Amino acid sequence: MASSLDEEPGPSSRPGSGRRGLVIVNTGEGKGKTTAALGILLRAWGRGMRVAMFQFVKSRTGRWGENRAAAKLGITMTPLGDGFTWKSKDIEHDRSLARQGWAVCADALLAGEHDVIVLDELTYCLKYGWLASEEVLDVLRRRPPTMHVVITGRDAPDWLIDFADLVTEMTVVKHPYQSGVRAQPGVEF
Repeated sequence: MASSLDEEPGPSSRPGSGRRGLVIVNTGEGKGKTTAALGILLRAWGRGMRVAMFQFVKSRTGRWGENRAAAKLGITMTPLGDGFTWKSKDIEHDRSLARQGWAVCADALLAGEHDVIVLDELTYCLKYGWLASEEVLDVLRRRPPTMHVVITGRDAPDWLIDFADLVTEMTVVKHPYQSGVRAQPGVEF
């Protein structure tokens, strides 16, 4: 026997559901920005919503834990980067990847084929000036009115914080890296 959750129609089949697309920003120096975004993605997927995640920093060749899980669940998760960091040796290459990645994301945001889109670590592309703030804001404004967008990364710009409907700042209280413990599988990646 199916549960009532299994029988509940998806959001696109509920006319007049009153859903309003939110822009959600997870920022700050602490751990958990992407993890919180994945929680929203999984919750929405479980409700029958069409979801996708685009990762601006994660390497296209990486097989991180979240990418493996998404593949098993049939969730679209697209790494767009090359694993760049603030210590990158080829900034122009990173800028080019960010521009190419943004073109993919803008198309997805405007196509209206998803109910929730996560733009993981987009804030770094904004911080470094690789993407024009006006262009990103224009696409966010033109997305379908019921689409939720989750943006993650440190140093979210003021204009994005002002535009967003929900902003959470993660703070570090204690982290094992401070004691010399390296990133752990299943926790950081």
